[in-house]
Amino acid sequence: MPPEGFHVVRRRVRRNPGPSAKKLSGWTIAALIAVVWLWGRVFGFGEADPAQPSSPQPSVSATAARG
Repeated sequence: MPPEGFHVVRRRVRRNPGPSAKKLSGWTIAALIAVVWLWGRVFGFGEADPAQPSSPQPSVSATAARG
């Protein structure tokens, strides 16, 4: 009789399988990174509108230097 948490398979004592946690393989992780990168290259990540160039404002020191 095997101990608790074990079972017998072909006259060998094996550990009972635990809860199966689905793990991502390295290729799956690489594919997800590639998809995110391509999505960013093609559609962008909601980039802000380009900054509007502001008209140059003379500084106080510039007007004082003229006088």
